[in-house]
Amino acid sequence: MTPTGHGPPVRQRRLASELRKLREAAGLTAEVAAGNLGRPRSKLTKIETARQIPTVADVEAILAAYGGRNSALGLALVELARNVRKRGWWVAFDDVLDGGFAELEDAATTIRIWQPETVPGLLQAPAYTRELITAEIDDPTEIERRVQARATRRARLERSDAPILDVMLTEEVLRRMVGGRPVMRQQVTALLRDLERPNVSIRIVPLEAGAFPGQGRGGLTMFQVSEAGLDLSVAYFEAMNGGWYVEDVASIRECRRRFDQIARVALSTEETAKFLARIRKELE
Repeated sequence: MTPTGHGPPVRQRRLASELRKLREAAGLTAEVAAGNLGRPRSKLTKIETARQIPTVADVEAILAAYGGRNSALGLALVELARNVRKRGWWVAFDDVLDGGFAELEDAATTIRIWQPETVPGLLQAPAYTRELITAEIDDPTEIERRVQARATRRARLERSDAPILDVMLTEEVLRRMVGGRPVMRQQVTALLRDLERPNVSIRIVPLEAGAFPGQGRGGLTMFQVSEAGLDLSVAYFEAMNGGWYVEDVASIRECRRRFDQIARVALSTEETAKFLARIRKELE
């Protein structure tokens, strides 16, 4: 599935969250803070909800008003403001890719994925990717654009700053003959190769596990991002018509709890490697 519902860039989300927290810590309402800054309340609200990108001057003025201009956090936020408009490779694919999701994926130090439907994009073999996209789209040009975009996403695992990737899949994902047996054999072989990476963990929830927590609730991706000395946790939930992001503490805690519950019924990485080897043999 291709993430949709373009979310704001990760730097902007982090900046918005921290500025809102600083205002609240200073004991100021949005109305009072906006009055002190000499700016419309609507502008401050848009900045705090990541609907408007603040300038460096905006951030410096806000920090001065809240008393945090020269703190370590304040200096980090000014640096974040300088970088907030930076864009990466995903801009070239903004017609077929959610830039907010791609930036989170690109910047993350840790990515945890629960996927009950398909192999996640970061682990897809090219032939498998093409089959999935062709099943949804008829336009040959768009198909090629999406295949290229997903291949570029996968290249993230080849970089020196590749993230820690912790993935859990249902056995059903591997039993569904996407593209037939040859394509699935390529995909299973790709997963076995990825399991050899020191930063990649793949675990399978077998059919024999029966009912388990989180079953039937769709896919979940959790990102841990470090930027300018700040940490940001964001979760992305998949849905039939797109998806949505959450980043409040309570929601992130619940996502981690759900992921850990599923992990308790999943095979270990060693067991998963043996399981994948058996499936590959079955596909010969």
